[in-house]
Amino acid sequence: MRTATTIEAAGGAAWSDQTDFVVEAEKLGLDICWVAEAWGSDAPSALGFYAARTDRMLLGSAVMQVGTRTPVALAQTAITLSNLSGGRFLLGLGPSGPQVMEGLHGVPFARPLARVRETVEIVRQVMDGGKISYSGGEFQIPLPGGEAVPMRISQRAQHRIPIYLAALSPAMLKLTGRIADGWLGTSFVPEGAREAYFAPLEEGLARSGRSRAELDVCQGAEVAFAPDEEALGAMVADRKKELAFSLGGMGSASTNFYNHAYSRQGWADVAAEVRDRWQAGDRDGAAGLVTDEMVLATTLIGTEDMVRQRLRVWRDSGVDTVRLYPSGETLDARLATLGRAIELVHEVGGES
Repeated sequence: MRTATTIEAAGGAAWSDQTDFVVEAEKLGLDICWVAEAWGSDAPSALGFYAARTDRMLLGSAVMQVGTRTPVALAQTAITLSNLSGGRFLLGLGPSGPQVMEGLHGVPFARPLARVRETVEIVRQVMDGGKISYSGGEFQIPLPGGEAVPMRISQRAQHRIPIYLAALSPAMLKLTGRIADGWLGTSFVPEGAREAYFAPLEEGLARSGRSRAELDVCQGAEVAFAPDEEALGAMVADRKKELAFSLGGMGSASTNFYNHAYSRQGWADVAAEVRDRWQAGDRDGAAGLVTDEMVLATTLIGTEDMVRQRLRVWRDSGVDTVRLYPSGETLDARLATLGRAIELVHEVGGES
């Protein structure tokens, strides 16, 4: 299994702290650093900076929202980052949700499946280097009715650029299996992943005539090592608040893909009540409904032996790349957690 992490470039006490984290993570042997983009900083600017400060590690966008940039602009960005990093860039795309798309960017969220599919098709056409001509339901290039003719961009992709899709719904998972090089997942419960995630992924793979080995399954979770039961209890309690936000505050009142994902994995009643309480403003009450089982099933939190065993379960369920979100109050603490987690992933991945 490979190792990865996801950061928000604007997170931390200062930009320099996050840069130090990225540089030191590469020294620890991390394989991939994904940079998030939601309502903070943009991903490409930070990725270009991190490309100049690292030498080996792959760098990816996780994710750039489809619809906030034109498909050709996304392709231009991907080619630029890939060329300047020496082929170390991975293009992560996702549909986001109505709150970010409509509430922040002022663009419609409607028809996300078609928009993602057509965007990937256009991006790959641009990467091929020819003149760009596309006629779809969401995009028309060149725009009909005017004087424009098809164009090509002047720069060429010097390296292959893998495309990863962030997907949680069955329809988007099927599309990921059909057209993507990798899946960026979250809210992952390996015990329930067969029906919730892998079945639609494999349906998409079959439709495109591809094998499971041709799709990188990249799953993420918070990792934290507890020295004793008391410390573990405190960690779980803190994580309940974050999970309540995902279930109740990510997306709109009716469209929350995280809530839907947990519902499909056996927690429909709890997820619905957490959402209702969160939307009503009862944040503490929402967090109080989240169970210990929900936290431990979807994270890598526990004693070292517990984390090692969960990594074995992840490996056996079909995870190829483990995306680690290390806990810690300081930079040194986060790096220590990350370093030990990387060692455990390598240990478990090397077991026969």
